[in-house]
Amino acid sequence: MDRINKFIEIDDLLNPKLSKSQIEIVKMMNSIPVDLREDTVLEAAQKCTGLTDFGDQGFKERLRVQLLSVSEDQQLNNLGRASIFADCVRYAGNRLLFEDLLKRHPEILNEKIANPIIVAGLPRSGTTHLLNLLASDKRLSSVPYWESREPLPLPKEKPTWDDSDPRYERCQAAWEQQNAMLPLLKAMHEMSPDHVHEELELENLDFSSYNLEWLAHVPRWRDYYYSHDQTPHYIYMKNVLKALQWLRGGERWVLKCPQHMEQLPVLLKTFPDASVILTHRDPVAVVASIVTMLAYGQRLKYSQVDPKTLVEYWVDRIERLLKECVRDRFSLPDGKIMDLPFQEFMDDDLGAVKKIYQLAELEFNETSELELSAYLDNNPRGKYGRVAYHLERDFGVSPVDLQERFLFYYKHYQVKEIY
Repeated sequence: MDRINKFIEIDDLLNPKLSKSQIEIVKMMNSIPVDLREDTVLEAAQKCTGLTDFGDQGFKERLRVQLLSVSEDQQLNNLGRASIFADCVRYAGNRLLFEDLLKRHPEILNEKIANPIIVAGLPRSGTTHLLNLLASDKRLSSVPYWESREPLPLPKEKPTWDDSDPRYERCQAAWEQQNAMLPLLKAMHEMSPDHVHEELELENLDFSSYNLEWLAHVPRWRDYYYSHDQTPHYIYMKNVLKALQWLRGGERWVLKCPQHMEQLPVLLKTFPDASVILTHRDPVAVVASIVTMLAYGQRLKYSQVDPKTLVEYWVDRIERLLKECVRDRFSLPDGKIMDLPFQEFMDDDLGAVKKIYQLAELEFNETSELELSAYLDNNPRGKYGRVAYHLERDFGVSPVDLQERFLFYYKHYQVKEIY
């Protein structure tokens, strides 16, 4: 497969040079107040769906903490706040639709999510590429981005589960808008409608995941999330998967989320027959990729990009995630867990997949090889270009000094890269 090695240099990462259209949309949004209150979110979701029953009311406390955390981010502008408000309304609306469907069809809970293949690796370590590669095998069910955003149709809409579905069309419009406003973002993380996405979006119906940390500086929410057992929220997410399976069929899922690395006992309690793939990459390279992507994305939603805060937060966050993973990984049985080094996967995509299939007891046959090879041919890594990361130049951090924070991880995994 051809590799595209065009590197993209972002020379205005910390001092963005905004286009006229970017300036206009930020100015317009800053003139519109954003009401980050629980009641406002829930009323908007009820108006959108025509439904009123949210099910168990416990989620409201989590929603309140999330909204308070967002309001405490002083650098987040109204465009950023409005975006998060819209996400919360969407999650609350999705929850209303799910609870309504469940009331009408309680048999959904009898569905079995059997033997899923779950990718649980570091952010920016090839997990998205691996997920989409595995999902190209038509024997496996997955959640495309458009469906993850709106897993259930609105009451008056007719679902078609293709590009004529109103949910798909809304996602396509959002994708086009993002490309217009942040054209380099797709080179770091593609969010097109057909791109297979994380089941984390389904967990957000219960308002408990680390997702908000990617959208704003929310230490209050991070600490709240860490202080609560995530088992009930993983179960809720699994029940939403059951609803999708009941609606559109499918027998075996391929799933993925980096958050699972710090929730391995919860993950395996929820999916006891899962095959889990842990991807590993030098955390220094991971941090460099994360903070560059987030800094670029902040140019429209933040009054000022703060490189020091970004680095400090995400070094700490990745360190926490890895410590939880190292602690739990080596106390779990090896039978259904596989470690996959980033470089090994980059060097031989299909070779890595064959090992995964062996772990998952799934036949790697001629048809699957053709399907996966076709995906690789049509989706070469770097097809939108590759962003160059400059941790020391842009963020004032020495990669060598940063490695000291991750010595505990290097002891278990030989993942050091020449950065």
